Amino acid sequence: MVKAIQPLTRKFYQQHTVDVAKNLLGQTLCRRYQGLWLKARIIETEAYCMDEKASHAAKGLTPSRKAMFMPAGTIYMYYSRGHDSMNISCEGDGNAVLIKAAYPWVSENSKAYQLMQQLNPLPSGEARPFHRLLAGQTLLCKALHLKVRDWDQKTFNDSFFIAKGEKPTNVIAATRLGIPAGRDEHLPYRFIDEQYLHSCTQKPKSIGRL
Repeated sequence: MVKAIQPLTRKFYQQHTVDVAKNLLGQTLCRRYQGLWLKARIIETEAYCMDEKASHAAKGLTPSRKAMFMPAGTIYMYYSRGHDSMNISCEGDGNAVLIKAAYPWVSENSKAYQLMQQLNPLPSGEARPFHRLLAGQTLLCKALHLKVRDWDQKTFNDSFFIAKGEKPTNVIAATRLGIPAGRDEHLPYRFIDEQYLHSCTQKPKSIGRL
């Protein structure tokens, strides 16, 4: 029997940011685009809390960061080096989780996968390897056609939502990527589904298991 799709409710995001980041691992991104369902398992996340220096919200509310101060479950998108990145607000003002990487939850010979490849090719125009298609926050957004202009400050709907998936067997905790010195770079707020370590943004230098 095929399990019914169960979108996560707002209550799921009404938790401490670190808990949401860990609990999002194994959940399924579901995006309907051009008549096809593009699906991916979340395998890597990063937590950002307002009370720490690495967070975009550390300096308070700004128009571009308004989504981080909106109700838990609001989509917050921004440009990372000119490319789209997606976060989700959590309990409390200024808290959010960055969806860092995912793994295709479609077959390699499906039309959905072909569309994801077309949306996110290598710079050469060639197809990306299956296990690296969504191995990074901007690659993920490209493959699922998620744009700042379309989704920032919005809530999930029938064409884009996160559905209940399968809890990982083992979770790795590590420091977040790209955090400058003096910006709470030591915090172990990056979480990875160990089963998909080969598909995360990049392997952590040191590993702690939860």
